[in-house]
Amino acid sequence: MESPPAQPSHALKGDTNVSEVASPDRSESRHPNQLPPGRHGLSRSFVAANQRERILAAVADVTAAASYGEMTVEDVIVVAGVSRRTFYEHFKNKQEAFLAAYDEVVAQLIGQVLAAVESEQGFAERMRGGLATFLEFLSAEPAFARMCIVEVMAAGPDAVARRNDAMAAFAGLIQDNAERILEGPLPPPLAAETVVGGIYEVLYSRVLRGEIRDLPGLLADLNYSMLLPYLGPERAMVERSKDLPPESP
Repeated sequence: MESPPAQPSHALKGDTNVSEVASPDRSESRHPNQLPPGRHGLSRSFVAANQRERILAAVADVTAAASYGEMTVEDVIVVAGVSRRTFYEHFKNKQEAFLAAYDEVVAQLIGQVLAAVESEQGFAERMRGGLATFLEFLSAEPAFARMCIVEVMAAGPDAVARRNDAMAAFAGLIQDNAERILEGPLPPPLAAETVVGGIYEVLYSRVLRGEIRDLPGLLADLNYSMLLPYLGPERAMVERSKDLPPESP
């Protein structure tokens, strides 16, 4: 029975140098995250949960280092430090593991964005808070950013459907806040979908180029684009200026 790690490669939280997992070293007999064999006094459910977490984190690491198409179950089990049998006790194939990892990360991301939005009062402040949290999350988690923004498009129709659902959730968040807070006529709901789609395309190109750490620097311009249909150019420009260094135009 595998034992839980001191900290999985990500634990669906941390950061990893993905170049280190591009070609896993199969020469080591045990994974650094595994405890010595034998009795350890941990419950079966606790061990199983940690095994699953390690597998999901390994999926992100492997897809970030290579691609979804190149990812194999063997790569995942080596990086996760589990046996092949353990992998198949949790997932029937690599796609099921990828979908589970995607769902886990998106749930965390949406939860953090919602918390940031709800901590503010005005529409502009709520949208900026949510967008800043979104960009900071991706920047801090390069493997997850590549998995959720780029590799999801190569993981089959179920993965694309999940990506579309996530984008719809963010569009719904914008629309709901606009309807609850803003007065006067609002742009049609399609505007929120367009905003989210445009932001996604901008992030896709940056993540594809490996510019994940630089994503928070896009906050001012992306926030302007998000607020423009709802607040107009003058107010959106004022909000943009709050996130620019003093010397910027």
